[in-house]
Amino acid sequence: GPRSSRRGLVRLIPCGHEQHQPVHEPGIATVRGLLALAAVGEAATGVGLLIVPALVGKLLLGVELDGIALVVARVAGVALIALALACWPGPPWLGMLIYSAALTLYLAYLGLSGGSNGILLWPAVLLHLILTALLMGQMFPRKGRP
Repeated sequence: GPRSSRRGLVRLIPCGHEQHQPVHEPGIATVRGLLALAAVGEAATGVGLLIVPALVGKLLLGVELDGIALVVARVAGVALIALALACWPGPPWLGMLIYSAALTLYLAYLGLSGGSNGILLWPAVLLHLILTALLMGQMFPRKGRP
């Protein structure tokens, strides 16, 4: 049935968050440990890109980032933090919620502060605002919804 085929697909998801996945499978604890270690590293890099993007650019790429590269680096920082959260033990949708909410705020800040005015800026803010609201619905499950 649909449940058994879904269960087969779940085993292909690298983060392995499904609770019905047996813990006694060979290597599952090792994979979770590696994912947690990778999540910490990616989160640290993401925080660095948010706070000191020019320095991270210098340390990683050998050049100090400036101009629009700082904006792109900060968006990448948010994405790395979200990736880290998605691979951390817990609900995988949380990473996308954090990414979408943070990106909504950052893009709106750029638009309101005069830092950016691209034609797709405000549609992107609206799209991420809607996605954030939908994902927040996952935090408050309704009766009768699985």
